[in-house]
Amino acid sequence: MGLVINTNTAATGAANALNHNTSQLNKSLARLSSGSRITSPADDAGGLAVSMRLDAAIRRTEAVNTNLNNAVSFLQTQDGALKSAGDILSRISELKVLHGDVTKSPADQAHYDTELAALQEQLGSLVDAKFNGNDLFGTDTLTVVTSEDGLQEMDIDLFDLETALTAITGATDLDDLSVEDVTDALNEVAGARADNGASTSRLQFASEMLVTNSTNLEAANSRIKDVDVAQESTQFARYNILQQSATAMLAQANAAPQSVLRLLG
Repeated sequence: MGLVINTNTAATGAANALNHNTSQLNKSLARLSSGSRITSPADDAGGLAVSMRLDAAIRRTEAVNTNLNNAVSFLQTQDGALKSAGDILSRISELKVLHGDVTKSPADQAHYDTELAALQEQLGSLVDAKFNGNDLFGTDTLTVVTSEDGLQEMDIDLFDLETALTAITGATDLDDLSVEDVTDALNEVAGARADNGASTSRLQFASEMLVTNSTNLEAANSRIKDVDVAQESTQFARYNILQQSATAMLAQANAAPQSVLRLLG
């Protein structure tokens, strides 16, 4: 190509290269400063869409796990109340036996009846116990979602403590109670604690599975959106050198037409 003044093809090419290298350098700088490989949808449109879905799944998984742990707390509180009920029933059975002692006077027996009345009142308090405003006992069924997609559920049948204690709380005194009545109530409470433990165990295993799923989802999401600092640092150094080189070459290309002056002189 001849020596011309109006058109400097070399300078145009160098300017284009400089603009490209500067753009890539800025992108690399944005990735390193943000820690994200995708700083704009244009970087990876498909990856961005997948990452958004994974982010939502992760947040749902964490929310479901929170709900599961709250359900476990509910059951643990329920079990504490059942344990107290069992202890009270054990004491009532002991009172029944002591009350039948032939050496006890009517005044002594009256003292045992007084304690029975206090224990009956405490049993009534346990029947009405609540957790965050929700009844611990009754005839309802609680449904707990155990998966982030909402497709897996677990039912928890509340224990009807009031019915199980009817013979105990309805007694007027110890003479109105039999050891068999107390034993039957104890057996029902013991069975309720066993059911409670089974439900708690299942919820805890479901929670562990959610933690595993969340960890793997985060790992998959990280591979899509998080920047590899070592690799990106290499790219940053590369484009930094190329930008400086293109700047120098543009300066050289812009200076080339000045040689025309020597011909004109």
